[in-house]
Amino acid sequence: MNLQPLAPYLSVIEIILAVALTVLVLMQTKGSDLGGFLGGGDGGSGGSFRTRRGVEATLHRLTIILSILFFANTILAFLAWGQAT
Repeated sequence: MNLQPLAPYLSVIEIILAVALTVLVLMQTKGSDLGGFLGGGDGGSGGSFRTRRGVEATLHRLTIILSILFFANTILAFLAWGQAT
C-alpha cells in the first residue's frame, strides 16, 4: 500500500492532534499546583485517587482517545515518509 501521497496530510493531522492533546492535558491539571502536577502535594484530594465525574470524566476519555489516534497517526506518518525515498 502506497502511503506516500498522504504524508503531508498526515503531518498536518499530527500537528493538530499534538496541540489538541496538549490542551486537554493542561485542562485536566488546571486545579492543582506544581506539586500535585508532579504526583505529590495535597491538590485537594489528599494524595489519593478519586472518581472522575461529569466533565472531568469526559476530558479523561477524550484524552485517551486522542492519544490513541496520535499514536496511530505517528506510525502511519512514519511509514508514509519512509516510502518517500
